[in-house]
Amino acid sequence: MKPEKRRTVLALAGGALAAQLPFARLASAADPIKVGVGMSMTGALAGGGRAALVAMRMWADDVNRRGGLLGRQVEIISYDDQSNPANVPGIYGKLLDVDKIDLVVSGYGTNLQVPAMPMMMERKLLFMGSMGTGTNDRFKYDRFFQAFPAGPDARLALSHGFFEAVASIKPRPKTVALIGADAEFSQNSLSGARDNAKKFGLKVVFDRNYPPNTVEFSSLLRGVRASNPDVVYVASYPPDTVGIIRAAGEMGLKAAMFGGGMVGTQYAPIKTQLGSLLNGIVSFELYVPEPTMKFPGIEDFLRRYQEEAVKEKLDALGFYIPPYIYAEMQVLEQAVRAVGSLEHGKLADHIRRTTFSTVVGDVRFGPLGEWAEPRVLFVQFRNISGSGLDQFKQPGRHVILAPARLRSGELKYPYVTGG
Repeated sequence: MKPEKRRTVLALAGGALAAQLPFARLASAADPIKVGVGMSMTGALAGGGRAALVAMRMWADDVNRRGGLLGRQVEIISYDDQSNPANVPGIYGKLLDVDKIDLVVSGYGTNLQVPAMPMMMERKLLFMGSMGTGTNDRFKYDRFFQAFPAGPDARLALSHGFFEAVASIKPRPKTVALIGADAEFSQNSLSGARDNAKKFGLKVVFDRNYPPNTVEFSSLLRGVRASNPDVVYVASYPPDTVGIIRAAGEMGLKAAMFGGGMVGTQYAPIKTQLGSLLNGIVSFELYVPEPTMKFPGIEDFLRRYQEEAVKEKLDALGFYIPPYIYAEMQVLEQAVRAVGSLEHGKLADHIRRTTFSTVVGDVRFGPLGEWAEPRVLFVQFRNISGSGLDQFKQPGRHVILAPARLRSGELKYPYVTGG
């Protein structure tokens, strides 16, 4: 059965309309609670979207084994948005008006959330966002909540921990080189990196963008080397990340610290592809199996997710997206149980003032629905040998440098290629 037609326990697009609730009043105990979602099952974002949907289905199955919510089973109704923002309004219109969903969850990422926001606001629906950044900065909608640990200012959070680690180097670095793709995420990351560099007293001696279709990075890194920076910060997408790390290894790039906002190092295929070339690099993560992150339920969740990932041919580790999607659904579940109804206004009020216990730790939301406190991890890769997957499931391979409350080791410097 195709994933986009599968109805398990997951439909996250609309909810029993908060102010009206006509069909909610008519619902019997035999009717499922429908959670609606438009999710990327094909297209550029399919890897993340499919992983997110597996986590949602796991949550639904877990809830139903415990007897459901409000005495009713939970059903997830999902449609493939094909990674195309233009498809989003039609999908959520169908979920709300045809499927009559009760609760709404967004698709994967900012670009798939924004097109749904006007509809959610018009109908006054609780809207749970999945792995976006800054979605609500413009809308300021008080019933939106985001499952992503970037905190109130993602632009700064995507590099703050990196520069916090730089500050531990002695003698203190004085200069930094910045490079990144000429695309939205990288530019946001670089913008925050410039501000954080200034905050931590570093002078920017090289600041260069590259076109998103770049495949050769040696010339760019020669420019970096010529500027003789103490530290190198990179804001890249997965193909770029692989190319830049390989080019740095080939030329023997030297710096006190090398890494940054490198998307891709979080995923199992890239971890195993790069192997020992990752050693010494500092990059961001959202979850890693270090002793400081043994939150209740996380190990069991990942074990079960990894079993599903093999069947579904998804990222075999699942550290980056699935735990936060499962946690998002835990927040929704706990709110429904506490409020005792599906009234969206009451649910939003409860979520706004409550701290929730989840598989990724305690979660509390700020005024715009982002996490109240940022918790983007910056880790240093160590002790990686060969391309074996299981090594990445062990502690000591992603040593957490920041934030300080989760630190599992100190920075080793200078950066030595493959060291």
